[in-house]
Amino acid sequence: MLRKNAKIELLRRVPLFAECTKAQLAEIALIADEVNLREGACLIREGSPGREFCILLEGTVAVSRDGKKLPLRGGGEYFGEISLLSDAPTNATVVTTSQARVLVITARGFRRLLERSPGIQGKLMSAMAARLAPDTL
Repeated sequence: MLRKNAKIELLRRVPLFAECTKAQLAEIALIADEVNLREGACLIREGSPGREFCILLEGTVAVSRDGKKLPLRGGGEYFGEISLLSDAPTNATVVTTSQARVLVITARGFRRLLERSPGIQGKLMSAMAARLAPDTL
Protein backbone atom coordinates (compact mmCIF):
# COMPACT_ATOMS: atom_id res chain seq x y z
CA MET A 1 0.00 0.00 0.00
CA LEU A 2 1.17 3.48 -0.86
CA ARG A 3 1.93 5.94 1.88
CA LYS A 4 0.51 9.46 1.75
CA ASN A 5 3.73 11.04 0.42
CA ALA A 6 4.02 8.37 -2.30
CA LYS A 7 0.43 9.07 -3.38
CA ILE A 8 1.16 12.79 -3.48
CA GLU A 9 4.17 12.23 -5.74
CA LEU A 10 2.16 9.97 -8.07
CA LEU A 11 -0.68 12.48 -8.24
CA ARG A 12 1.79 15.27 -9.01
CA ARG A 13 2.80 13.40 -12.21
CA VAL A 14 -0.80 13.28 -13.47
CA PRO A 15 -1.25 16.25 -15.83
CA LEU A 16 -4.74 16.86 -14.44
CA PHE A 17 -3.21 17.66 -11.03
CA ALA A 18 0.08 19.21 -12.19
CA GLU A 19 -0.88 22.74 -11.10
CA CYS A 20 -2.06 21.71 -7.63
CA THR A 21 -0.05 22.64 -4.56
CA LYS A 22 1.35 19.98 -2.25
CA ALA A 23 -1.45 20.73 0.24
CA GLN A 24 -4.07 20.29 -2.50
CA LEU A 25 -2.43 17.05 -3.63
CA ALA A 26 -2.58 15.84 -0.02
CA GLU A 27 -6.35 16.48 -0.02
CA ILE A 28 -6.71 14.47 -3.22
CA ALA A 29 -4.51 11.68 -1.83
CA LEU A 30 -6.88 11.28 1.13
CA ILE A 31 -9.76 10.27 -1.14
CA ALA A 32 -7.72 8.08 -3.53
CA ASP A 33 -7.83 4.35 -2.79
CA GLU A 34 -5.26 1.93 -4.15
CA VAL A 35 -6.82 -1.11 -5.84
CA ASN A 36 -5.23 -4.22 -7.38
CA LEU A 37 -7.08 -5.60 -10.39
CA ARG A 38 -6.89 -8.80 -12.39
CA GLU A 39 -6.50 -8.95 -16.16
CA GLY A 40 -9.84 -8.34 -17.88
CA ALA A 41 -11.30 -6.00 -15.26
CA CYS A 42 -13.48 -3.26 -16.75
CA LEU A 43 -12.60 0.12 -15.26
CA ILE A 44 -15.02 2.16 -17.35
CA ARG A 45 -17.78 1.16 -19.79
CA GLU A 46 -18.62 3.51 -22.64
CA GLY A 47 -22.00 5.20 -22.24
CA SER A 48 -22.29 4.48 -18.53
CA PRO A 49 -22.57 7.18 -15.89
CA GLY A 50 -19.19 8.22 -14.54
CA ARG A 51 -18.67 6.61 -11.16
CA GLU A 52 -14.90 6.65 -10.75
CA PHE A 53 -11.77 8.47 -11.73
CA CYS A 54 -8.88 6.03 -12.18
CA ILE A 55 -5.13 6.56 -12.36
CA LEU A 56 -3.24 3.57 -13.72
CA LEU A 57 -0.13 3.02 -11.59
CA GLU A 58 1.02 -0.32 -13.00
CA GLY A 59 -0.15 -2.57 -15.79
CA THR A 60 -1.76 -1.91 -19.14
CA VAL A 61 -5.27 -1.25 -20.38
CA ALA A 62 -7.10 -1.49 -23.69
CA VAL A 63 -9.25 1.48 -24.64
CA SER A 64 -12.05 1.42 -27.19
CA ARG A 65 -14.43 4.12 -28.37
CA ASP A 66 -17.38 3.59 -30.70
CA GLY A 67 -16.23 -0.02 -31.17
CA LYS A 68 -12.77 1.04 -32.36
CA LYS A 69 -9.67 -0.04 -30.47
CA LEU A 70 -7.24 2.68 -29.46
CA PRO A 71 -3.57 2.04 -28.62
CA LEU A 72 -2.76 0.17 -25.39
CA ARG A 73 -1.98 2.48 -22.51
CA GLY A 74 0.25 2.01 -19.51
CA GLY A 75 1.14 3.45 -16.13
CA GLY A 76 0.45 7.12 -15.49
CA GLU A 77 -2.65 7.27 -17.69
CA TYR A 78 -5.93 8.36 -16.14
CA PHE A 79 -9.55 7.75 -17.09
CA GLY A 80 -13.05 8.83 -16.14
CA GLU A 81 -12.44 12.48 -15.27
CA ILE A 82 -14.53 13.95 -18.10
CA SER A 83 -17.74 12.22 -17.06
CA LEU A 84 -17.17 13.12 -13.39
CA LEU A 85 -16.63 16.79 -14.18
CA SER A 86 -19.42 17.09 -16.73
CA ASP A 87 -21.98 14.45 -15.59
CA ALA A 88 -21.90 13.19 -19.20
CA PRO A 89 -21.81 9.45 -19.92
CA THR A 90 -18.34 7.96 -20.24
CA ASN A 91 -16.92 8.20 -23.76
CA ALA A 92 -14.80 5.02 -23.86
CA THR A 93 -14.42 1.53 -22.46
CA VAL A 94 -11.24 0.78 -20.50
CA VAL A 95 -10.30 -2.83 -19.66
CA THR A 96 -7.13 -4.11 -18.01
CA THR A 97 -4.94 -6.27 -20.27
CA SER A 98 -2.69 -7.37 -17.41
CA GLN A 99 -2.76 -7.33 -13.65
CA ALA A 100 -2.98 -3.68 -12.70
CA ARG A 101 -2.62 -1.35 -9.75
CA VAL A 102 -4.91 1.66 -9.84
CA LEU A 103 -5.69 4.70 -7.70
CA VAL A 104 -9.45 5.17 -7.63
CA ILE A 105 -11.40 8.26 -6.65
CA THR A 106 -15.15 7.76 -6.42
CA ALA A 107 -17.59 10.22 -7.94
CA ARG A 108 -18.92 11.09 -4.48
CA GLY A 109 -15.42 11.75 -3.12
CA PHE A 110 -14.47 13.75 -6.21
CA ARG A 111 -17.57 15.97 -6.02
CA ARG A 112 -17.10 16.61 -2.30
CA LEU A 113 -13.47 17.54 -2.92
CA LEU A 114 -14.43 20.04 -5.62
CA GLU A 115 -17.22 21.54 -3.50
CA ARG A 116 -14.98 22.17 -0.50
CA SER A 117 -11.86 23.15 -2.47
CA PRO A 118 -12.63 25.78 -5.14
CA GLY A 119 -8.89 26.27 -5.71
CA ILE A 120 -8.57 22.64 -6.80
CA GLN A 121 -11.70 22.95 -8.93
CA GLY A 122 -10.26 25.88 -10.90
CA LYS A 123 -6.97 24.09 -11.53
CA LEU A 124 -8.72 20.92 -12.69
CA MET A 125 -10.95 22.87 -15.07
CA SER A 126 -7.90 24.55 -16.62
CA ALA A 127 -6.16 21.19 -17.01
CA MET A 128 -9.31 19.67 -18.56
CA ALA A 129 -9.60 22.50 -21.04
CA ALA A 130 -5.99 21.93 -22.10
CA ARG A 131 -6.58 18.18 -22.43
CA LEU A 132 -9.72 18.61 -24.51
CA ALA A 133 -8.42 21.46 -26.70
CA PRO A 134 -6.82 19.19 -29.36
CA ASP A 135 -10.18 17.43 -29.82
CA THR A 136 -12.21 20.58 -30.35
CA LEU A 137 -12.30 23.42 -32.83
